[in-house]
Amino acid sequence: MNKICCSFISVLRYASTEKAYTSSVVLGRRLSFKSDLSLDKIYPNSRLKLFTPPPPQSTPEKFSGYIPINQLEITYSRSSGPGGQHVNCVNTKVDLRFKLAGADWIPEKTRQKLLQGLQNKLTKDGYFVIKSDMTRSQQLNLADALEKLRKLIREYEVEKAAPSEETLEKLRRRHERAARDRLLVKRQRSLTKSSRQGPNITDL
Repeated sequence: MNKICCSFISVLRYASTEKAYTSSVVLGRRLSFKSDLSLDKIYPNSRLKLFTPPPPQSTPEKFSGYIPINQLEITYSRSSGPGGQHVNCVNTKVDLRFKLAGADWIPEKTRQKLLQGLQNKLTKDGYFVIKSDMTRSQQLNLADALEKLRKLIREYEVEKAAPSEETLEKLRRRHERAARDRLLVKRQRSLTKSSRQGPNITDL
């Protein structure tokens, strides 16, 4: 026991005098402040420096999927639906809005398509709003709203092929058949109503 105490005291003295001390050997065992499960031992050949990768390079023709958070207006509020008293205590519902006309991170061609296709869904100030209250987690709802926005942009980005002449002819015949059926139903309904009326003076 005295041998262990003397060895430990000598280690402490050496640590106080040598500022660069990191580890020592006492009774054949290595003393260190690092765990045996530290990252440099589990992954000896990896770089342990953590960094955030830069956003992908966007092209004028294709949406890269990167959405700058600083150009969005994000608000949180109480969520509806089941969840007990928890939903009355936390703001988990996400309202994501941005000005579509000034969204320069969307390619110009796709943005014009969005302005034309979503003109009835924009607010008076030109804001487009996406809401999400799918989960009871604020971060998951924010991720869901961003994914909805990416999916919407990519849908408008795809160039739809023009219908063929055969398809147009099928659509024309379908519309004509629907119009004939509608007029037939109206005619039958009119005859049914007229048969319920009593005789007029002119009929006598």
